[in-house]
Amino acid sequence: MNILSKRSRFASNPIHEEDDLAERLKRSGRNIIKLSTGDPAVYFPTPKYIIKAYIEALREGRTYYSRAEGTEALVDAVSSRYRRMYRIDLNQKDIIVTQGLSEALYFINSSIIDEGNTAFIFRPYYPAYMSNLYLCGGRCALGDYDEGRGWSIDVQKAAASIKRLKKTSRGKGLKYIIITNPNNPTGTVLQKKALEDIVSLANESGLLLISDEIYDEIIFNNARFTSVSKLAAGIPHMILNGASKNFDATGFRIGFVIIPESDPQSEKIKEKIGEYAKVRLSSNTPAEFACAEAMNNVVEHRRSIRYMVAQISDRVNHAVKLLDENSHIDTVRPNGAFYLFPKVDFGRMRLKDDVDFAKKLLLEESLQVTRGSGFGSPGHIRIVSLAPKKILEYAIDRINQFCIKNSKR
Repeated sequence: MNILSKRSRFASNPIHEEDDLAERLKRSGRNIIKLSTGDPAVYFPTPKYIIKAYIEALREGRTYYSRAEGTEALVDAVSSRYRRMYRIDLNQKDIIVTQGLSEALYFINSSIIDEGNTAFIFRPYYPAYMSNLYLCGGRCALGDYDEGRGWSIDVQKAAASIKRLKKTSRGKGLKYIIITNPNNPTGTVLQKKALEDIVSLANESGLLLISDEIYDEIIFNNARFTSVSKLAAGIPHMILNGASKNFDATGFRIGFVIIPESDPQSEKIKEKIGEYAKVRLSSNTPAEFACAEAMNNVVEHRRSIRYMVAQISDRVNHAVKLLDENSHIDTVRPNGAFYLFPKVDFGRMRLKDDVDFAKKLLLEESLQVTRGSGFGSPGHIRIVSLAPKKILEYAIDRINQFCIKNSKR
């Protein structure tokens, strides 16, 4: 008897698949430079005022099970943030706190996906979109961010795909469209017009629109961010966000789902996700109080985020400049988040593909990156550009030399 379920094969994460090898190399005495995990807290310590608030919550005995959908303190802080930043009004019931966005994705898919239902996902995608969908018995239909257009979305092409899909048996179970803005892994910030077209597409197709906006304050190069929450009034939609990136608190595991509309469909989803939250009892209570302070203390947050974004912008742009010297690699300059997603010209190299590239780079150069095929885009690699410039300079020099060494003579 096979004790494991069939769905358990989907419990994997390409971002971490080389971790065991990296750890073995590290134990053997190798110094591994890890450019694979998007964890800002490793390089930018969580702001002291947030740490102080966490400690204060512990001292005040806030170590109990709290309200399953989120403490009133945090829910109100999220509501205030969205009113302040995007001029939208949210009720407490519109916001559900989760243990990071991974749990949010699980709650969403568990609530609305039945066996064989479909989600429309643009690639390259964040891998957890797929794993959570598959673990809930769902299937995906794929659209594409267009690399030739700066990783924007060809909405007309997506509309044609959805129209064709709806004529099939799979299309009858099509439930939602999900986008990521700013994007992981490309760092693209979608323009307002593209977002308006996506909102219209979701509305005309009768699909729930989900917008993952967890990097919404990590914007640079004069890019402008627009939240879907400002464009989708009257249309069923969700916003995903959290404390991990903007508030530099990845280990706190605080995310939240925002469902602003009050139509019957949205109300049912709010209720059901809230019930899933009750099943797991509560999120991290002291972390919720700390994150409430993180959002409410606007002066301290602005100081922290401005510094972090200035540093990230400098590092990302410098890394792109260094990669541009590599004739084997082509990189679209990001305007948000902290990732590079270069395309590798394997036609000029003795390496088989991006899987081969990532593994040999780790073995030969002690650099850990992530294969692009793990994000649905073979032929690419993802580089996290959070490390200090000196480390990035060294790492990208090793990548450039690695490409030369493995090029076809």
